[in-house]
Amino acid sequence: MTDAIAATTGQVKPAVSARTRRRKAAESRFRRLGLLAVILGVLALVGLLTSILTNGLSSFRQTYITMEIYLDPGILDKQGNREPAEIAKVTTFGYAPLIKASLAKAMVDKGFDSTMEADAAAELISKEAPAILRRFVLADPSRIGETVEFDMLASGRIDGYYKGRVTMASAELDRNTSPEQLRLADELKQAGILTTRFNWDFFTAPDASDTRPEAAGLGVAILGSAYMMLIVLVLSLPIGVAASIYLEEFAPRNRFTDLIEVNIANLAAVPSIVFGILGLAAFINFVGLPQSAPIVGGLVLTLMTLPTIIIATRAALKAVPPSIRDAALGVGASKMQSVFHHVLPLAMPGILTGTIIGLAQALGETAPLLLIGMVAFVREYPAGPPEGFFDPASALPVQVYNWTQRGDPAFVERASGAIIVLLVFLLVMNLVAVILRRRFERRW
Repeated sequence: MTDAIAATTGQVKPAVSARTRRRKAAESRFRRLGLLAVILGVLALVGLLTSILTNGLSSFRQTYITMEIYLDPGILDKQGNREPAEIAKVTTFGYAPLIKASLAKAMVDKGFDSTMEADAAAELISKEAPAILRRFVLADPSRIGETVEFDMLASGRIDGYYKGRVTMASAELDRNTSPEQLRLADELKQAGILTTRFNWDFFTAPDASDTRPEAAGLGVAILGSAYMMLIVLVLSLPIGVAASIYLEEFAPRNRFTDLIEVNIANLAAVPSIVFGILGLAAFINFVGLPQSAPIVGGLVLTLMTLPTIIIATRAALKAVPPSIRDAALGVGASKMQSVFHHVLPLAMPGILTGTIIGLAQALGETAPLLLIGMVAFVREYPAGPPEGFFDPASALPVQVYNWTQRGDPAFVERASGAIIVLLVFLLVMNLVAVILRRRFERRW
């Protein structure tokens, strides 16, 4: 290598060889490519989230028609004895005229005097409205004879009109609505009868039929997912941690334990649908557990989550320095005491992180739940545990799958809303994992 002498400063600057220039150029290209990959990944994530939020945020708002309904005892309780069995004989067809008459009266009070407008306005109300009114009366028969204010759901097309899904042009081609009904809805909104506000029922209501998308909610799916996660946590955490402690701290090193470790690693890579097939064969066909029950879903997801928890726990145990074990044994602690009093507390942050990440993965699984029948249409809420573990239920990812298979655009909107709810749950679980890791982390 030759030296170049700077005449003005007198400093000696080594000449840069061609190999060094090539190495620096390669490093610069790698940095630019890495930055480009990060930018592309961020743009893809932003695009995905933008698409989901654009389609799904509207599902958290709902259009309602407010009216005061007179619960006519001549229709709802002809005998006048307030017997629930007698009142239950009145079907939803008996409640529909009450809703129509109440809406007509509300329109007259607001200045609408056309009977034709009242008949058309009745078609703007959801088909779920008579069922909602009937459930209210059956829950409290003493309200019969009173005038009660209700916020009834507007139909899916009217709700979509105020969310941009339905337009005057599309209404001309739609047999479920018409431009005249949309204009009447605008008049009702100006009169204060029709309003759009936050939809709390989206989180509490059960699923609805194909003709009533405006009434569909996530109540049963959220409860079913909560039951399954409870089962997974109760089973997978103690079993996974106990297996990890034995394999890492107590098991002899031989071919049998090597075989177990290889199988655990292989199970972590098995597609989730295989666990669904196993659950169908073992828990439903052989044991006889009911289909579409949280107990079956929880057991299947436990089998799927166990390898993840075992691998994460063993990694956390390996990360504890051997000096901790040696020091505990040196002061007279037994092997059991050194593990449970010294090693395990130091490994707890990694164990909790792995467990929560495993639960988050299980929460988003769909394929194994489809195979065990959780794709069924379920409207009844499961009972409280432990009985509710054996009642039919749904789950958040399965509910998303169900709604995307239906033809009404309102269900696609609700599917995006359910994805947002699922992402919020996953984000919260990962934040909890980070907080717990920092909370229990110890320095050595």
